[in-house]
Amino acid sequence: MDEKAREFAPELLDLLTKKPASSRLLVGVYGIPASGKSTFANLLYKYTESLLQNDSSITARAILVSLDGWHLTRAQLDQFPDPKLARDRRGSHWTFDGPSYLQFVQDLRKEILPETTQIITAPSFDHAIKDPTPHAVQIHPQHRLVIIEGLYTALNYNSWREAALLLDERWYLELDFEEAQRRLVKRHLVSGVAKDHAEAVWRAEANDMPNGRFLLANTLEPTRVITSVEDPVLTLHL
Repeated sequence: MDEKAREFAPELLDLLTKKPASSRLLVGVYGIPASGKSTFANLLYKYTESLLQNDSSITARAILVSLDGWHLTRAQLDQFPDPKLARDRRGSHWTFDGPSYLQFVQDLRKEILPETTQIITAPSFDHAIKDPTPHAVQIHPQHRLVIIEGLYTALNYNSWREAALLLDERWYLELDFEEAQRRLVKRHLVSGVAKDHAEAVWRAEANDMPNGRFLLANTLEPTRVITSVEDPVLTLHL
């Protein structure tokens, strides 16, 4: 994935230079669980930002935002009719604050006026407390390239669809379900989320894979399809 990120970074720079100075280039990176969204998006951001910084004729900067910040808190999940189901299925589209995410993307689409434009904030997810942290990310007027990674950035459903249609690019990381499950089981074991192989398989089959199938059954057309490759970088950051 490192090689692919290096390859596509100059293309993002080219797309950005074709945009008016008063607008942003919004890029969504998505795929089924374990497709390497976070790893690829981080690498893409790193290489694109490096190109921007090394070009003295460009003042624009890039920033990376994760959809994980829009997870509903555990306290909010406990208000569901079936709190246990809501917690077990955390990660499904209905356990996110979709309307708030839509508002965020709508704000990004507004014209940039440096003298008046307010800073736009986004939440992030704190894995230590297992809940989102509001306003953790700040998007300034110079952040004209915004990469958003997450499972539902191209979801063709309710407010998610409205947000996805506002993106300039929707990049899909393609991975078959058998390989995805193998990676998920490994990740759950290595991270300690599952205590044994049986629980790791259950977690993959009960939540991760249904979410992936729902995504593929309800997704907008991607603007680019990228094959997910399990290279050494991806292996370390699944």
